[in-house]
Amino acid sequence: MDVPYDLNSYIRVLKLASTPSSEEFLQVSKIAGAGILLIGFLGFLIYMIMSLLPGVGV
Repeated sequence: MDVPYDLNSYIRVLKLASTPSSEEFLQVSKIAGAGILLIGFLGFLIYMIMSLLPGVGV
């Protein structure tokens, strides 16, 4: 592991990074929120199906 090379790589990436615009941030937030809601809904749906099946107690 070449520590000076790694540090130079990290510094180069940080110099290129920029903060997102408010529009870009809102778009990413909406997509992430929709994904969280979708996963939660799927989990709830699986829970309801498993609780309705006989012999598979939750």
